[in-house]
Amino acid sequence: MPETADLVTDQSEPGADLAALRAEIDSLDDQLHDLLMRRVDVVARLAASRTKGNGPAIRPGREAVILRRLLGRHAGPLPRAALVRLWRELLAATTNLQAPLTVAAWLPEAGVEVLRGHLGLSAPVTRCADDVAALAAFEAGKVGLVALPAGGRWWRTHYPSRLFVTARLPFLGGEPTVFLLSPTPPDPSGDDLSLLRCPERALAGLPGEGLPPRPLLREGELCLVEVPGIVTAGDVRLAAMGATVLGSYATPAA
Repeated sequence: MPETADLVTDQSEPGADLAALRAEIDSLDDQLHDLLMRRVDVVARLAASRTKGNGPAIRPGREAVILRRLLGRHAGPLPRAALVRLWRELLAATTNLQAPLTVAAWLPEAGVEVLRGHLGLSAPVTRCADDVAALAAFEAGKVGLVALPAGGRWWRTHYPSRLFVTARLPFLGGEPTVFLLSPTPPDPSGDDLSLLRCPERALAGLPGEGLPPRPLLREGELCLVEVPGIVTAGDVRLAAMGATVLGSYATPAA
């Protein structure tokens, strides 16, 4: 039989290992916190430099570049969705430090969850009765952003407008689709889609112009489609087709 001293040693080792691992986690947490505070300091200096200009501080294209880079280097058992969730909260918090994000939304409950997942759990979201009311809240200066679903009247009736579709949510897979509208023009991410409203008769001509469409909705004779790349309102390929550019956004990650 083993000696008593051996039993004590064997029983104490798991506890010692646990204490060491917890100490390592505490040390890593401190390092992460130090880096987080340094990051916030850089963001504060960026905001003070006024290099971002007027309008909402949110830049969906730049954020997509950050998330794609992190997803590309990610390894280990932490789910990709958890990584994106962590950084989305961080990006939202630091964006709010530059200028508070306020948004009017006409969305189902699941859509509001998607929106809060993108703008942060504490983002002030004004729920509206319909898309007209959400757009009116922006025009009245009550909010800086508008969030709308793929459906509704907005994409058929309110353009041209001071608003651009600048993000399609969620960024990492999933449903439902939420479009984020901002007065700040879209910022390129390097892998982007443009949202067009066009007559159904124009769909057949888009591939020949290098704009193969992916239909999202059809209402009467009008269609809502995505095409690859960033297409601007003055694009001569669209004029003859009667198509209107509603905005552009980063291609969601798979």
